[in-house]
Amino acid sequence: MDNNSNINQRRQVGRQLSFALYSASNRVIRLHRPFLEPLGLTYPQFLVMLALYEGTPRTVGEVGQELGMDNGTLTPLLKRLESAGLVTRNRDLQDERRVLIDLTEAGEALREAACSIPEKIETACRLSDEDLAELRDTLNGLGHPRSANAPDSITE
Repeated sequence: MDNNSNINQRRQVGRQLSFALYSASNRVIRLHRPFLEPLGLTYPQFLVMLALYEGTPRTVGEVGQELGMDNGTLTPLLKRLESAGLVTRNRDLQDERRVLIDLTEAGEALREAACSIPEKIETACRLSDEDLAELRDTLNGLGHPRSANAPDSITE
């Protein structure tokens, strides 16, 4: 095989890392839908609820940092969860700049159903526990570089 053929093969969509990640991400999110719809949650809302189930109250900044969401993304999402009666948003009395997020009784009532979803998704992926752990760790390494100096973009 000549060099041009190798280059052309590497450029094919199906051989792109970004396409594989995009396809896998879409599939996994689609797998969540039948479990999230009865709860009235979107996938990003589900992630917020899981973060809140780890402990509340939490600041908007803490939740955003954990989920890799900026305030511009997170605030409207939290407003929708508040409108649905699942969370409360209140200014921190000790620091007015911070907004604290807490679960309501209705939000707490979803805990068992929401927390059971990850296991159902893992089963649907048909990977061994070891393969799931390795894949998760690899993707976390890609999505959350350990080095503070790791670039978020590539320059030419």
